[in-house]
Amino acid sequence: MVSKVWCVLLLVSVAVLCPAAAAADEEVEKVLTLDSSNFSDVVSKHDFIVVEFYAPWCGHCKSLAPEYEKAASILSSHEPPIVLAKVDANEEANKELATEYKIQGFPTIKILRNGGKSVQDYNGPRQADGIVDYLKKQAGPASAEIKSAEDASSLIDEKKIFLVGVFPKFSGEEFESFMALADKLRADYDFGHTLDAKLLPRGESVSKPTLRLLKPFDELFVDSQDFNVEAMEKFIEASTVPTVTVWNNDPDNHPYINKFFEGPGSKAMLFVDFSKEQDAFEAKYKNVATLYKGKGISFMFGDVDSTQNAFQYFGLKAEQAPVLIVQQTDGQKYLKANVEPDQIESWVKDYLEGLVKPYIRSEPIPEVNDEPVKVVVRHSIQDVVFNSGKNVLLEFYAPWCGHCKSLAPILDEVAVSFEKDPDVLIAKFDATANDVPSDTFEVQGFPTLYFRSASGNLSQYDGDRTKEDIINFINNNRDKSAPSSSVETESVDVDSAKDEL
Repeated sequence: MVSKVWCVLLLVSVAVLCPAAAAADEEVEKVLTLDSSNFSDVVSKHDFIVVEFYAPWCGHCKSLAPEYEKAASILSSHEPPIVLAKVDANEEANKELATEYKIQGFPTIKILRNGGKSVQDYNGPRQADGIVDYLKKQAGPASAEIKSAEDASSLIDEKKIFLVGVFPKFSGEEFESFMALADKLRADYDFGHTLDAKLLPRGESVSKPTLRLLKPFDELFVDSQDFNVEAMEKFIEASTVPTVTVWNNDPDNHPYINKFFEGPGSKAMLFVDFSKEQDAFEAKYKNVATLYKGKGISFMFGDVDSTQNAFQYFGLKAEQAPVLIVQQTDGQKYLKANVEPDQIESWVKDYLEGLVKPYIRSEPIPEVNDEPVKVVVRHSIQDVVFNSGKNVLLEFYAPWCGHCKSLAPILDEVAVSFEKDPDVLIAKFDATANDVPSDTFEVQGFPTLYFRSASGNLSQYDGDRTKEDIINFINNNRDKSAPSSSVETESVDVDSAKDEL
């Protein structure tokens, strides 16, 4: 769940939609439209096809559409042509396809090979030129042969990770394992193979088959001679995360930020003003990260100006910087505000030894709480939800969430319906300003509704978001020792589609 939350932090909004020219209506669309009736038949006829799963209401899908269409037009002239297609995953008839391909957000692009037998995620750019370049590489060989220094120079971008297999000959068990790895991970990394390591930009000769991982950080390259596919994957996973991940405005760092948050273990994050304090903190922080590397904690160094989403997520204020915060896999947080460079090592040591108290983010408990839907904050959730002896419907929401705004008046009506029932409480919890007790509630999108009966039964509400359905759910699940509320209900239609993350 934590990694999904971080996906929200890293999401970057793009400019939405330029009006299409009138002439566009006369052009033939190059993106194939697929659905449940023709998907299998079309995919089975292609060795390589790219499919976007989208929803019509998704803003990011709308932004991608003209770029995707432009890329499809260019790639239709490729030899052989590269086919781009799309599926409306919000259409009821296509939802089985979305489930089959594990679509959890929009837009999601999949690369299907060998008639659909092999499926990979598309991890490339979202602009037409970038889409074209990325897919041309994906449609070609999984690994390119490096015959000269010129080949190496054209293939290897020194700002990105590149994997090279060095072999005495292009045959044998090690070579076959390397090619299998390249085919498996080609959507994530670029691969090459060569007979001479000296052709590489950071060349050192080798005496036996070697997997060399070139990277733009730390020691710049690392080698492995273990060609077991699983062992190579573990080697790559361990070697492609910097000792300290830098979070700033440089787009070349974004892939490493994603890997940092998706990786295992606790996350240590130091936020400072790079324009004033980067030099004072960077070396000392990296020394601490090096000291504790491989001990269940990863380190990130962030520029305050570039990480406002993180500040909002943690409920931090600018005056608390420089600030060091650790988040564990269970969601528990530990914080040191206004940290000095010389305090970093001792504070991290104290944290690892269990000497630092957890940091719990909470809004103040409201002095006046007389609206129909009661406000719950982290410091009051225990008393209001767990210790009140009431049947409580609790909404986890975000102030910016459109579906939460649509649901708000309906919850107000539900609360008014139960206002004379002392055993039922309708409440709301701003999950962007308060820490969600992750050991009890799983909140992956907004709004999320939970119901806790007076007798302690906890369940998530997944029904229709109408006054009538919510009231019926409460009456059917409330503590049976408390009388049900006899209220009249009327249906209020609300778009129940989940918020786009």
